[in-house]
Amino acid sequence: MTQEEMDLEAIVRRRIRGLRLARGWSLDALAARCHLSASTLSRIETGHRRIALDQLVPLARALDTTLDQLVEPVEDEDVIIRPRAERAAGTTTWMLTREGALVTAAKMRFTADRPSGPGHQRVHPGREWFTVLTGTVRLHLGERTILVREGEAAEFSTMVPHSVGAHEGPAEILSIFDRDGERAHLHGADGHR
Repeated sequence: MTQEEMDLEAIVRRRIRGLRLARGWSLDALAARCHLSASTLSRIETGHRRIALDQLVPLARALDTTLDQLVEPVEDEDVIIRPRAERAAGTTTWMLTREGALVTAAKMRFTADRPSGPGHQRVHPGREWFTVLTGTVRLHLGERTILVREGEAAEFSTMVPHSVGAHEGPAEILSIFDRDGERAHLHGADGHR
């Protein structure tokens, strides 16, 4: 047996045991549901017996899962997002969601170099929400200028002309956009993030 096969079998054993325990079942309870003996299940879970394919199907059914879920690899690439900093004119953006998500979350850092104010306001369909992580943000919303401080949040219709910038020093926000907001705020002229 190769190292990869041993690793996969260990993953499957841990998943079987974890699912059994999560349901509060004893070895006897699971054995009754999948028509294997409790001693066979014990040896499977502890690695003293190889798992046969004809045992996986009844185990998956009894545990209310699929074969795919029992044997899928444990790499974290489907879960972990490793954001990269993208810089442009006083703004650094870290995308916190994958391309194509229904909503987009981004961490953004603004410096005094970011163009903002009445001459830089935009209008587009949708709504925008952000919370200030550090510093103070100056939100230009129509004819109003609103200071949003660390720990505060803002939500508004993006059909109102708006722009956001740093106020008296760098500021960081966590922002959530719908698809229209993502296109308007995070995509360049070429349509790419």
